Amino acid sequence: MKIKTIFIIVLTAIITIILMKNTDSVEFWIFGTYYIPKLGILAFMFLTGIVVGLFLGKSNKKKTTESASTAYIENEVGYGQNIDNEPSKLSKEDEDYIK
Repeated sequence: MKIKTIFIIVLTAIITIILMKNTDSVEFWIFGTYYIPKLGILAFMFLTGIVVGLFLGKSNKKKTTESASTAYIENEVGYGQNIDNEPSKLSKEDEDYIK
């Protein structure tokens, strides 16, 4: 097994044990006094932490392999057509070889 898999299994077991040992009710104020099990509060906070971590962990950067000025597209004509409508920097022999 990979270390990542073992870590996830151990972490899940620890979280399960902690949640199952905290099932008694506590007084909780949410715009009024409510009696809520600790299990519910702990599970809610754990899941909230996971969701926040996932949102913060994702990058919004688009990954591109070519810059816009040198990007080429493939269409029905073939390779080598520059999307900026600039003349190709390839020689005629190279363009014929690519086609």
